[in-house]
Amino acid sequence: MSKINLNPLSDRVIIKAAAAEEKTKSGLIIPNTAQEKPIEGTVVAVGNGKVTDGGKTIAMTVKVGDKVLYGKYSGTEVVVDGEDYLIMRESDIFAIVQ
Repeated sequence: MSKINLNPLSDRVIIKAAAAEEKTKSGLIIPNTAQEKPIEGTVVAVGNGKVTDGGKTIAMTVKVGDKVLYGKYSGTEVVVDGEDYLIMRESDIFAIVQ
């Protein structure tokens, strides 16, 4: 996994989305317009954590390298060095895949 030139702030994470399925299990090819948006990806960068009103920082639960599940329409899509990434809050992540 290569290092990217983005450093997320606060409780935000940067995720590299998994590739969308291009074929069905029976071998049919799915056109780009009909492919489902991926809901799984790999965390490539994490912020320092959420800062409370009292000034205390709450540590992040996810870490770089974690495979995660997130909402289908979560995050903001960005392109860095020709690669697609998602930036989202940690609270938009539903689970860490074991």
